[in-house]
Amino acid sequence: MLVDGKQHKAIWCNLSTGQVFVIDQRHLPHSFIINELATVDEFVFAIRDMIVRGAPLIGVTAAYGMAMAMNEDSSDENIALASSKLKGARPTAVNLSWAVDRVVACLDCLPPADRPGVAIDLAERMSQEDVKKNIQIGRNGVALIEDIGRSKPVGEPIRILTHCNAGWLATVDRGTATAPIYEAHERGINVEVWVDETRPRNQGASLTCWELQHNGVPHKLIVDNAAGHLMQHGMVDLVIVGSDRTTSAGDVCNKIGTYLKALAARENGIPFYAAMPTSTIDPDIVDGLTEIPIEERGLEEVTNLQGQLDNGEIVSVKICPNGTDALNPAFDVTPRHLITGIITENGLWHPRLGAFS
Repeated sequence: MLVDGKQHKAIWCNLSTGQVFVIDQRHLPHSFIINELATVDEFVFAIRDMIVRGAPLIGVTAAYGMAMAMNEDSSDENIALASSKLKGARPTAVNLSWAVDRVVACLDCLPPADRPGVAIDLAERMSQEDVKKNIQIGRNGVALIEDIGRSKPVGEPIRILTHCNAGWLATVDRGTATAPIYEAHERGINVEVWVDETRPRNQGASLTCWELQHNGVPHKLIVDNAAGHLMQHGMVDLVIVGSDRTTSAGDVCNKIGTYLKALAARENGIPFYAAMPTSTIDPDIVDGLTEIPIEERGLEEVTNLQGQLDNGEIVSVKICPNGTDALNPAFDVTPRHLITGIITENGLWHPRLGAFS
């Protein structure tokens, strides 16, 4: 996607030098900083500290991390050590373990001398696969937008609400929830995006708004609690969110607050979709409420806000009394009965029907 008119991915490898680079998302939207990741510990830190985030991007980052680990030490012992470190970086997104396990399965049958080259080739292939899948998610999802557009008055935009950031910054490129939006925009369909701020980390405000702005997609930022009001007044045509892990039965685990959006959408008769590659579906679990581990993050994400002062300085400010306790679950689970459909690279999955269309 575009940054100041220049094409960028969220992660990329210079194959001639073996260097891997990522956009440091902690500093957006105020500073655009690119980091090089060179050791497995740097990859673990990048995932844990949210230099990179979003389920598909975490998975590809971990694959490159395994490749860097093989450059350091391609022994069986280091395969086990590196995979354990990377899989432990964050607990909720299933793409992380999926990607690491895929690399490990490929390396186990190889002699140590062959492992570094094969690992980097596989990571690069997984990166390319992610982009292709997201493009297909966009093509599969744009039909839903086109259908709504046929019933809209001429000149009125199709208003889409999204929660958190499931854009190209959460993937290698194109995004999941945003892929149908970008596809619609490029086809000349009149769309407008309601962007939830997404407390506590404000990734809607800081990331989704930033990437939509750079790619020319009309949007408005709203506080999280405004979404229900907009739905009540007919100002939302559909909701599209991402997913960090989806059960085999179709329960969707996404950024905290997604469940409330689904409840409001159901109450107001608004279609609610999740968009994700099929690698985000965990075939080993059925009940999202009892089986998906919910990451709990630091209290300072709730008690403090980061922002930019008028003089350009980036600061963190406390918004509550000193000594206030807090709870910070990073995700919630939306049960399948609240989900109209799940947009994947293979088509539209209807969890309640157990079928694709």
